[in-house]
This record gives sequence, structure tokens and C-alpha cells, in this order.
Amino acid sequence: MKRRFVIRSLWTAPVAALALTALPAFAQEAAEPAEPEVAETFETTTVAMETTAGTIVLVLETERAPVTSANFLKYADEGRFDGTVFYRTMRLDWGDKVAGLIQGGTQYDPKRILPPIAHEPTSKTGLSHTEGAISMARYEPGSATGDFSIMATDMTGLDAKPDSDNPDQQSGFAVFGHVVEGMDVVKAIHAAPTDPDKGEGFLKGQMLADPIKIVSVKRVAE
Repeated sequence: MKRRFVIRSLWTAPVAALALTALPAFAQEAAEPAEPEVAETFETTTVAMETTAGTIVLVLETERAPVTSANFLKYADEGRFDGTVFYRTMRLDWGDKVAGLIQGGTQYDPKRILPPIAHEPTSKTGLSHTEGAISMARYEPGSATGDFSIMATDMTGLDAKPDSDNPDQQSGFAVFGHVVEGMDVVKAIHAAPTDPDKGEGFLKGQMLADPIKIVSVKRVAE
């Protein structure tokens, strides 16, 4: 199902102040009319991700992030996600809350992955790693295939930073949609137990003890 994602900006002219005076000209002064509402719309496609923990509904930004969205939809349409898992939860202690993301997908299974895609940085798409955003997992920019992350909280530090001295941070990660239903499922996966012995390097301790199966990913019919 295609939706139109709407960003609205309302410009309202300042109301003219009525001076407290006996002069009729001031007493009868009226407020200037408001400018009409301006709306900008973008084409999107909705998909439902059925998991053993529940269903997550996502809106993909097919207009603002066309390359990344098309890649994800190809994996979905060809059933390449069906039977994969959410295998990682990254949890960061931010004092008053636990932040982070969950990660799932093909895990570079040669029978499932398609060729890597071009990187679409957030500095070009205008998207951001806010809570519920879905973003491609990758090594270096341009290496993303069939693994993705969903933000359990705001993680805007993963956005592209063109002014950074770090080439990896310059590119950031590629957001291409957001959750519209099922954030409770995302939060539950994020909070699920991990195995302290699973994973290597920085991933150690972030791997789910019992991965959550992705049963299917399908477009939502209109």
C-alpha cells in the first residue's frame, strides 16, 4: 500500500495589536489573514513484517530513499527475509534510559543476499535515525545487502555528518523508512535476553540468546 508522507509547515501572519485608544482607525483594525497551509508529500510503500514476537508495520520512503527502499522491497518480494531472524540487540546505558537498536536480516547468507547497493546518506535523503527508523546495516558505505536495524530509541548519532573528520561518520547509515505500528514489538525484542558468550569483537554480548524469527515480510495491499 502506498501512502503519502506529509510534512506540514504553517506560516501565520502576526495578529495586529489593537491600540487602547479612542481613535476609530485603531479601534477597527483587524488581524491579517493567515497564509495558506503548505504541505510537501513523498511517495511511500507500506510493508508488514511478521515475527514470532508480533507484527511490525513499516512505511518505506520509496521517493526520498529510492535505492535503499527498492533493495528492501526486492528482498521482501522474493521471500529472502522469510525465515531469517532478529539476532542482535544493542543496548546503551544513557543514565535515565536504555537506548539502542535491534538488528536482523540475512546475515550475509550467500543463498539469500543480493549485490550490495549504493549508499544513500541521511544528509541527502533528509531522514534521520529517530525512534522507529529502519536503517541498513553495513561495513563500509556501499556494502549494504540484506541486513537492517530498527531504532528502539532516537539514535541520531548514526546520521551522516558531512563535516566530520571520520570518513565513516561522514557517510553515516542509510535510513529508508519508519515503524508505524508495532513499536511494542521492537521494544520487546530490544529488551530480550542476550548471550554473553555469543558474538565477536564489539558484537560480543549483543547477540540474542534466542533469536526472534522473521516469518515473512510482505507489502500491505491497498
